[in-house]
Amino acid sequence: MKSKTLVLKFGGTSVGSIERIKVVSKIILSHKSKNTKIAVVSSAMSGVTNELIKKSKSISNNFDSAEYDALLSTGEQVACALIAGNLKALGHNSRSWLSWQLPIMTEGQHSNSRISNIKTTELKKFMNKGGIPIITGFQGINTNFRLTTIGRSGSDASAIMLAKFLNADECIIYTDIDGVYTTDPRNNKKAKKIKKIFYDEMLEMSSLGSKVMQPTSVQDAKLNKIDITVKSSFIRKKGTLITGSKKSFSDQIITGISSTKDDAKITIVGVKDKPGVAAAIFKPLSDNSINVDMVVQNISLNKKETDITFTIKAEDLRKTEKLIKKNKKIQFKKISFDKNLSKVSIIGVGMITTPGITYRMFKALAKKKINIMVISTSEIKISVLISNKDIKKAVACLHTEFNLD
Repeated sequence: MKSKTLVLKFGGTSVGSIERIKVVSKIILSHKSKNTKIAVVSSAMSGVTNELIKKSKSISNNFDSAEYDALLSTGEQVACALIAGNLKALGHNSRSWLSWQLPIMTEGQHSNSRISNIKTTELKKFMNKGGIPIITGFQGINTNFRLTTIGRSGSDASAIMLAKFLNADECIIYTDIDGVYTTDPRNNKKAKKIKKIFYDEMLEMSSLGSKVMQPTSVQDAKLNKIDITVKSSFIRKKGTLITGSKKSFSDQIITGISSTKDDAKITIVGVKDKPGVAAAIFKPLSDNSINVDMVVQNISLNKKETDITFTIKAEDLRKTEKLIKKNKKIQFKKISFDKNLSKVSIIGVGMITTPGITYRMFKALAKKKINIMVISTSEIKISVLISNKDIKKAVACLHTEFNLD
């Protein structure tokens, strides 16, 4: 029988205490058999990374970026050593591997790097002898041999890329929830677990507010055709399969509903309607790492001026206002701001071939007297900007409208 290679990833809550680490060890060993090779990726224990961030801020708000990554990477080192130590105490061959020991190579800037390569030669030798390697997630090293980190929830990306370079048969993400739900169960008690979801749907849900998976991790899985199972390390239940395979999918039109909080809307009135103006507006925002989401440009009635509306996170509102007002490359009549807004989105590959979805969404919101401020669409999602106070009502009515209850 051909041996199977399995990558297991455990999130911060799963390894949040010594008791939880002992449970995690049992889960790891439950997958271990004569014909299964296992590699484990671990996050830092829950709360540890936040404490390390606090320590850096107590020294400086402009803490050196390279040292910041060196500091944050220690959290995973602790968790991995504890897991490996526990497995050894139970009589199994295990050891921790730090990112530089493989190495896991990254590219890009500190705190937001991407994994480019993982050398697996020594890892495979260890696994072939029955060893269980416990590998630090969330980090790697760059070409200058400096430690780098790959963004919050980056351990998911570590596990997925490790699965790629090990040519693993499966990647299981263990977390504190038992799968991906049609919407956030904390906001809607009628939310139900999704058995299977396409990469593209999961990517949209992640980028539109669902915090189950980091968007870049889903993108990595899609590009490398790696199936992911998301399941709980706290209860024994089947999880959610994230895949590109069309086998055994239901005919559900809408798969899920995502929502965000604390969005803000900016409208720049009376902008010159000529080529290059939009680029001039958004370049300073991009340079300052301000993420622009929905963008609407009104049709120019006099062919000389237009209005541009876009959304950002509310926390970036003041900085964005300053950047626009001091931008000498654009001229405008006035600028207006709205905050305390939310975005609600319906997602599903079924809407590609099903007419009337937009009408049904808008009709359901209108029945609940929910005003729509901005609309954004793609092939598999429709997003609308609404008031914060209407978000729970909007999610509930859309969940019912598209038969997700």
